[in-house]
Formats: sequence, C-alpha cells, structure tokens
Amino acid sequence: MGISTGEQPGYALLVAAEPPVRRPLAVTTALPQLAAVPPARLVGTSYASVVQLANPDDPNTVLTNLRTAAAVEGPLLVYVAGHLAVDPRQHLLHLALARTTARTIRYTALPWHWIGAELQRRPPGTTTVVADLAADTDVWQALVHQEQSLAGSFALYGAVQLQDRRHRPGPSYTNALAHILRTAPTRPSTEQLHHQAARAAAVDAAATLWLGGQAVEQAAPHPDVDVPAPRTEATPTTAAAVEEDPHLAIRDASRAGRHGEAAAIAASYEQAALRAHGAQSVEVAHWIEVRAFLAQQEGAPDRACQLWLQAAVVRLTADQPAHHPDVAEAVDRAHGAWHHVSDPSQLRQLGTELLSLRTRVPGKSGARADVQRRLAKLREATSPRNSGVWTRPVRREVDK
Repeated sequence: MGISTGEQPGYALLVAAEPPVRRPLAVTTALPQLAAVPPARLVGTSYASVVQLANPDDPNTVLTNLRTAAAVEGPLLVYVAGHLAVDPRQHLLHLALARTTARTIRYTALPWHWIGAELQRRPPGTTTVVADLAADTDVWQALVHQEQSLAGSFALYGAVQLQDRRHRPGPSYTNALAHILRTAPTRPSTEQLHHQAARAAAVDAAATLWLGGQAVEQAAPHPDVDVPAPRTEATPTTAAAVEEDPHLAIRDASRAGRHGEAAAIAASYEQAALRAHGAQSVEVAHWIEVRAFLAQQEGAPDRACQLWLQAAVVRLTADQPAHHPDVAEAVDRAHGAWHHVSDPSQLRQLGTELLSLRTRVPGKSGARADVQRRLAKLREATSPRNSGVWTRPVRREVDK
C-alpha cells in the first residue's frame, strides 16, 4: 500500500544504531545509501524532508525527533534499524542504541512502544514504519511465536534477522531498498517496494521474519518442477496466504531460476506452521524439506544436507519412529547431498551429524559404514603426517 494524501509534503525520520556488541548489524554503514535517496522519492510525495539519526546514544533524543516527525500532517516514513532487545524486568521490546548493553537496556535503549504511542494519533493511512532489525534467539523466537509484537497504528514493513553463533546478518534489506529507490523508473508503492527488496535481499530465509505480511508476491503456478507435495492434511496458512497451493508457486519460481523467491515463500509457510503447530511438528518438518529440495536445485548441497538433517531430527522429535518412511527419506536425502559437499570443514561437520543420525536410522545396508569410511579418509587426509611438511625428529640428551 502506498501513502496518498494529495500534495501535502512528506517527512522521513531515519534512525540506525549499532550497540557495542560483537559483530553488530552494520546499519550505520547502510544508512548513507538510504539517506542519499531524494527525500520526495524516499517518502513517495512530490516534496519531502529527511532527518537522520546515525548511532544515537540517548533514547530521549530519538523520542524528541519522533515527536517532531509525528506532528507532520503529510505522509510520514519512519525507518528504524539495529538490534532488538528485551529488558529483563518488564520484558518490553527495545531498540538498542549506541551505548546499550545487556545491563542498561532500560536506561539506554529506545522502548519500542514509544514509537507506537507517538504515532497512534496520526491520521489513518499516513504513516509507514520500515524496519531492518536483528535479534538474538530468545527475542526472535518470541516474535515468531507472536509473544512479542512490533505492530502499531501504522503500516509496518521490513525484516527481523536471527543473530546467533551460526547466523551473522547484514543490512542487505536496507541495501536493496536503497538500490530499488535509486534505480526504479518510477517509485513503487511501499508494499511493492518491500516485496521487491525482500526478493533481492541476501538473507537466510529460514532465519528471517518478514514484517508486513508475506515477503514475496507469489507467481502463477507451474507444475513442471518437482517440489515435494505436503505429506500432511493440514496446510499452514497466514493472513496473506494466496488461494493457490503454495507448492505450485514455489515450483514456478524455482523453474524460472528465482531461487530466493521460492525459498522465501517456503520460509513464510514454515513460520506459519511454526506458530500454528510448534517447532517440533511434522508440518514444520515438511517446509524444511521443501527448502532442502530448493537448496539442492540451487546447487548448494551443504545447505541441502543441513536442512535434510534438520528435517529428520524434527520428525524424530515429533514422535515419528526411526523406521517411518518420511524419516528414512530425509536421512537418505541428507546422505546423498553430503556426497556432493566439497568443503572439508562442512564435510566433517555434516558427516558427524549424519553419522549420529545413522545410529538411529541405519538406512540401506552399508550406509552407516559409508559415512564412517568417508570421515576416516577425511581425517587421514588432513592429519599432520599427510600435510606434506616433514619435521626432523628431536634428539634429547639424557644426563648420565
């Protein structure tokens, strides 16, 4: 949805902060790209002004600027980027600012509900909030399960990426927004802009929560690409779900080479299944398997192997027995993908996980031995004596 209020001038407030954490989401490096977009094009009006706050360290400073922005009569765009945190006392969402640490959230971070409180008095349809955020596992899961919410009396678009030891998100959503705004012949509506940026952003679809409904516009169905069909009667739905079978939309995107779009559709349905059925459910396992298939089609066997392993573990945790055909298929497909992995470190890590699963799901005769044999060859190839470096033995004199 775009904002349309005649010729009233627009206003944009851009807020980006990086707290003193290890590997912060580098939003302040992406902010200049967005701020360089002509203000009128940024907001979507014939005239607009922009204020940017790069790395603010005082929540009251942000609040003052937010109140000024909220008082504008014309269309308003508020861009918020950085890390989400929850204070341990009141369990409220905050945007971490430049001085925010885990111990000082209540005093140095911006409470998210302040944004909603300041914007709620604005005329309906005049306010958009665009967010590019990162969150740790607990906060991200609370958002996925709707135990916490970023919603308010405004149109909300954006992404929240999971940040943990395995996931190091970057501001690619912001970069995509800026690029589209600079290069598109005409400014898309805000909703279209979000969908285009979601497709272009280089994010991990499984570790990204899209804000503002489904992240992609689903394509017309095409039956020619073999995306696994659902194995359960229940099909997860979202408020923005299309009437067509999503598997057909995924097939069409995959067949056309739009791998990111196909993965994003599958990830959005996986999140819906997660909210409806829980993390350890066969419904979630199915959508993980769809993403595994897409990763294989994309030529990423390491990712495909990891996803098939994950799906197998979820199915086992969901009380499907080790001899269940779906469990056996997931492990077998992981095993097949593993044989196409070339990176030694990935090969070792995934092989160790596969070997663990093979103790419960043996598969065909010799499958477990195959994993053991290949891991043994890998250890032998990377051992010091095979590294090509010869070390002269050290002779020690013994005192007589």
